[in-house]
Amino acid sequence: MDNAGPSSFSEEKLVMHVRKCTDSELQIPFHVGEDASRTWIITKTGSGLSLKHDHRHDDGSHDKSTMYGGHTVDAGWDNVQSFPADQYSKELFVELGIPQSVGNTWQMFVYPDKFSYRLIRQGREFRVDFDLTSRIINPPAPGDTVTKPIISAGQKRAK
Repeated sequence: MDNAGPSSFSEEKLVMHVRKCTDSELQIPFHVGEDASRTWIITKTGSGLSLKHDHRHDDGSHDKSTMYGGHTVDAGWDNVQSFPADQYSKELFVELGIPQSVGNTWQMFVYPDKFSYRLIRQGREFRVDFDLTSRIINPPAPGDTVTKPIISAGQKRAK
């Protein structure tokens, strides 16, 4: 689902996979077609969970729009967590000329057969669902052909 209309997300194959999983961190690369520049990083903190969006260039250097995200404000649910934009992200969005993004809240839904990523803010909703029951060919990380993902899933459908 993308109420902003057609975008690269609606025109390309979308793939997510868990590349790193420790007791304190998950790294989930998110591919849009051949573009493997995005990784969602979920980290346990002393007060909940943090979500960061790591955006990289082809050479591995950070994009100017990177490490934005948010932190949970409550316990959430077993299968659903919400991450309202943190102060760093709000300041970054203003600096980048996208002040409408300061109200972003990201959500992740995890069920045995489906993983969903959702972005909401006033006037905007984007969601993509991934089918965890249908295995796909594991995509390599940018510049990495050795590390194997733990879970890979293709887009289930846009809603």
